[in-house]
Amino acid sequence: MNFGRSIRVYLADGTPSGIRHVEIANWSGQAIACPRSRFAELSKWEEAKRPGIYFLFEKQNADSGNRVYIGESENVIKRLSDHDRNKDFWTEVVIFTSKDENLTKSHIKYLESRLVSIGIETEKYQLENSNTPTESNLPRADKDAMEEFIHNLKIIIGTLGHKFLEPLKAVSVEKVTNTKSTVGIPLSFALKELKAFGQMTDDGFLLLAGSDVSSLTSPSMPGNSKSIRNSWVSAGLLKLEGKNYKLIKDTLISSSSYAAVIVAGTSRSGPQSWQDSTGRTLKVIEDQILNEVINES
Repeated sequence: MNFGRSIRVYLADGTPSGIRHVEIANWSGQAIACPRSRFAELSKWEEAKRPGIYFLFEKQNADSGNRVYIGESENVIKRLSDHDRNKDFWTEVVIFTSKDENLTKSHIKYLESRLVSIGIETEKYQLENSNTPTESNLPRADKDAMEEFIHNLKIIIGTLGHKFLEPLKAVSVEKVTNTKSTVGIPLSFALKELKAFGQMTDDGFLLLAGSDVSSLTSPSMPGNSKSIRNSWVSAGLLKLEGKNYKLIKDTLISSSSYAAVIVAGTSRSGPQSWQDSTGRTLKVIEDQILNEVINES
């Protein structure tokens, strides 16, 4: 069951691009998010000198891919100083520590192992860890406490714009309960011998495995979408079957238009291309939902 949560974000210098301290009401955990350009300022934060878990992010966009390294330390800021010298890729760090003294070395080793495993399973960001750390052998009560810590950590890390710990899953028709949203509505796009399937999500457009993708591209195809398509071929997400490609895994892309363009190999409008089982375009569905909301208000 989902329920509302209150999150407090303190902007240290009054700007959203600086250091942010994040808390959830009635939780002993805390997070600090800091751009690499402001890393030196973290040395002034006592919260960063505690035992904890940290994430080094290079965030680009949903289409070109993002990278993350997950680590732990009994003194996070000291360990991060090494990464500042030796790891070039990251542009932001997010640290999780505790407000009390109850987060031990065994706890943070458990968190590191579990979070690396989750990151591997979700496959949303490229994980820079070379292996999965060994999971600490904790008492059952401590394990449950750390699983609760992970649950709250996911909420905060997602709020900060990194939703890589949430699984990428298509929503079944039976679970589409919000009639005031396009999320989860099964959509398809047919063009000559091509047939593709997808659905809107809160993070973008999910192009589903089994979708056809044209092997040909036209000059009207936007350059960025062509680069995304080529990266999918290089990564093995698109396999040549007959004249065209077949998508082998559900893949998230930033918009329905990008998805339609990649499928067709030519310039396309996503809202006008994708249709539900009754033939309504995504644009018509969006307009109908908006009109219903306006009429009810």
